[in-house]
Amino acid sequence: MHTISIQDRRIGADTPTYFIADIAANHDGDLDRAVELIRLAAEAGADAAKFQHFTADKIVSQKGFDRLGGKASHQAAWSKSVSEVYADASVPRTWTATLHQACIDNNIHFFSTPYDFEAVDLLDEFVPAYKIGSGDIDWAEMLEYIATKNKPVLLATGAASLHEVCRSVDHILQTNSQLVLMQCNTNYTGSTDNFAHINLNVLKSYATLYPDLILGLSDHTPGLTTVLGAIALGARVVEKHFTDDETRTGPDHGFSMTPTTWRDMVDRARELEQAMGSPLKQVEANEAETVCLQRRCLRAARPIAQGERITKAMLSALRPAPAGSISPWDTDQVVGSFAHRAFEQGEELRWDALVAR
Repeated sequence: MHTISIQDRRIGADTPTYFIADIAANHDGDLDRAVELIRLAAEAGADAAKFQHFTADKIVSQKGFDRLGGKASHQAAWSKSVSEVYADASVPRTWTATLHQACIDNNIHFFSTPYDFEAVDLLDEFVPAYKIGSGDIDWAEMLEYIATKNKPVLLATGAASLHEVCRSVDHILQTNSQLVLMQCNTNYTGSTDNFAHINLNVLKSYATLYPDLILGLSDHTPGLTTVLGAIALGARVVEKHFTDDETRTGPDHGFSMTPTTWRDMVDRARELEQAMGSPLKQVEANEAETVCLQRRCLRAARPIAQGERITKAMLSALRPAPAGSISPWDTDQVVGSFAHRAFEQGEELRWDALVAR
């Protein structure tokens, strides 16, 4: 895995996980609320706060949804039409500079996912990287346009086949090698049934196919279980939705993290990163004493006189094993040797007190 830099943060195999708080529609149409959520996300340990730049008429066709015969999946609970919900959830483009400045003020990166070409251009002076949502994975023109901005690209891969993922990845890599490939499942119901569909092991497939890419997780399952699993499998970028109240009315609140749960997620992730440690198996500094305390050494099962030939019956393997004592592993070499001096019962045997047989 190579490294990329998002503003002042280097991201790679040996770096802390980069956490993106997706505020998305949870601003509820209120700029002050959006700014407050940025502050809360930074306080809870997020590295970036993300929004979504779209206008309803450039992302959905109400006629198209009407012809589907009604809303499905997570949309079924919406009381308004799809177009109305998207219109309410949109970020007014006049907010962009204010949101960006609020992120600077709170020492957090500003992100937004653009859903049209004008949004890509508008965001270019404000964002250190671009996020591409799962729904645009087969929009080749948009993938290429974002890639040409020559900034890191984060690609979510929900509701896509492996063929579609590889096609999109290869398309982006033709122009831009700064790619984060993110496993995702785009069921937004918040149901615990979705754990059976997140398939974190896909990250193994991505690592095999694209060993140089940074891996990530864009997640909508409850809690932090999938996040910890993804980090253990090599993900170094994590995106979760963020709100201050999961009970508020809106399309994203119900499956979002709160400041309390977000902080817990980050804290547990940092513990996991420490726990993952090195692939080198060795006696660690904090367990050096237990080598003595828990291991056994050869000890005299009865008093042994000087010059006596050692038999197996004279030996016991007992704790502790002080430095220089003989390991039970070497029992066969000890048997048949002679005691150079007398040993008390229970005393450890040492090589300098034995004479070769």
